[in-house]
Amino acid sequence: MDTKPFWTWFQDNNERLTMLNDLENKEQTQLLGELQEQLDDFCPGLTYEMSEPTPQGRTLTFSAEGDMDLFEAVVALTDEAPDIDWWEFVAFKQPNGKNVKVTFDKYHFASKDMYFQQLESEEEPDILGLRIALPDPVKDDDDQLVGVYVTIEAMIGEFDCATLIGYLDTCPLPKEPFKEGFRPMDDLPEFIEWFKAKRDREH
Repeated sequence: MDTKPFWTWFQDNNERLTMLNDLENKEQTQLLGELQEQLDDFCPGLTYEMSEPTPQGRTLTFSAEGDMDLFEAVVALTDEAPDIDWWEFVAFKQPNGKNVKVTFDKYHFASKDMYFQQLESEEEPDILGLRIALPDPVKDDDDQLVGVYVTIEAMIGEFDCATLIGYLDTCPLPKEPFKEGFRPMDDLPEFIEWFKAKRDREH
């Protein structure tokens, strides 16, 4: 994978990218579009997220949008990133932990209102199944299920979400979720760390 053309373009446009917030809206849109075009030229399917500036600089996060076939490209791009003042380059969307709020399509998700239950598989013990209990689920709605996945991704990060979770479904929130084996969704990041440690011990 030749990352050089992307990083050459980035360095050539570093000053404009660094001063992005000082540009006119039209120029900002054009520059960010060019950045995505360069990313597409390197590997179609990759996306990026750019943080707001801080006194320490900006973070540019490269994502495969959960497509494990593209993970190698994300790693290559960040591993071969040049050292550029004021920029940090990160592979994959990072975990935000608990108390997450996500809007996807017409749906709004708040982790504090959700519960999860582990679904185990004897055939694939290293893969995690999750049943997510929602206050107002809509049956057989793919957009809602994708929104739940995006919420989980925001909580535990893109890499763990893509590599650990093999099955996901939703159900109505029981009146007494704890009695039916559900845990608060905000416990999920801690549970994921426990699951990974358990898997590593067993191998």
